[in-house]
Formats: sequence, C-alpha cells, structure tokens
Amino acid sequence: MHITLEADYAVRIVEFLSDAGQRVDAHTIAEKTQVPLRFALKILRKLVTDGLVQSYKGAHGGYIIARDPADITLRQVIESVEGPYMFSRCQQDAYCCTNHSCRVYKVYTEISQLVREKLDQYTFASSSTSGQKSSTE
Repeated sequence: MHITLEADYAVRIVEFLSDAGQRVDAHTIAEKTQVPLRFALKILRKLVTDGLVQSYKGAHGGYIIARDPADITLRQVIESVEGPYMFSRCQQDAYCCTNHSCRVYKVYTEISQLVREKLDQYTFASSSTSGQKSSTE
C-alpha cells in the first residue's frame, strides 16, 4: 500500500512552504517540489480551502504557509487532498456493505485509527525538532 500521488505532492508542497517561510509563486513551488504546475495549482486550492496555505493574488502574489508549521500535521495535509483517512472503503458510509459486526471491519477500523493517530504525531516543524510532537502535547 502507498499514499496517492496527490497526497505525496501535497506533503512536498507544504514541506517546501514550511521551510520557505515566505510568499512563493506557484511556478517556483512546482519547480522546487517537482510537481507539475497544473497539479500543484489543484493541490494548492485544496490546501487554501482547508486553511493550511494562504494565497495572494496580483503581481506579487503567491502562496505562504497559513499557520505555524508545528501546528500542521501530516494527517491534515493528506486528508486535505484525500478526505478522511480510512484503511478500507468498507469504512465509508457510501459503501454497500452494512455488516458492521464483521470481524474484518473492526480490524480495519482499529488500523485506521492507529494510522490517524500516528499521522497526527508528525508536524511540518523545522527538522531541528524532527517534526514530531512531544508526548506532552
């Protein structure tokens, strides 16, 4: 299993903007993160909508991280582009299986919760703090 290409690109973009600490135009973001410009713009729109990135229009426009990188988790970025993390589609309400007493459903739900908790432990803080939240947070 692996995360989608869109989620991988979103992580790259947020990491780049976190490190940049200043407004950066979309072309530079795409170039530095090696994300195709059209795809970067699509991802940036989602990140702006979710309040992770702020956009500026005009000649000196661009994008900047909207919050302290220590307050942005890996889960927030992934879910911004992918929606809520679920290990299996059987956990989605729209899925036709209604057998919630199924043993596999329970295992998938437990795994999903563990992954969400782990993704919440990692932030986009500078590498000097290793990006992991302390146990006191």
